[in-house]
Amino acid sequence: MSVFLIIVQCFLIVAFLFSGMSKITGAQMQVQAFKHLNLPQWFRVVTGLVQLAGVVGLIMGFWDKGILSLAALLITCVMAGAVVFHARAKDPAKQYIAPIVLAIIPLILIFSHLSELSAILNLN
Repeated sequence: MSVFLIIVQCFLIVAFLFSGMSKITGAQMQVQAFKHLNLPQWFRVVTGLVQLAGVVGLIMGFWDKGILSLAALLITCVMAGAVVFHARAKDPAKQYIAPIVLAIIPLILIFSHLSELSAILNLN
């Protein structure tokens, strides 16, 4: 694995560890964000748990590239959902930047390990 891919993987682990934990613990910023998006607070907790599941998969991905690809796909889907909810709330474009970037970055890992993902999903 290249150093660049390891750095991307570590960045995502740290970013989503903090993001997931802040959602689960009810950080005021997260509570307000979910209120603004007209989403129930239980959805904030579920989103945080899904993000932490992605973190676990990213960590396991150091040993299993198939799990790494699935975790990256999960994180991409979560962030794509964030973009949709921001669009639904008619937020300004600057609100979309972070979710879009955090949806694109995991694609680097997915495309770097596409054969492993295909094998897990039986797409061969």
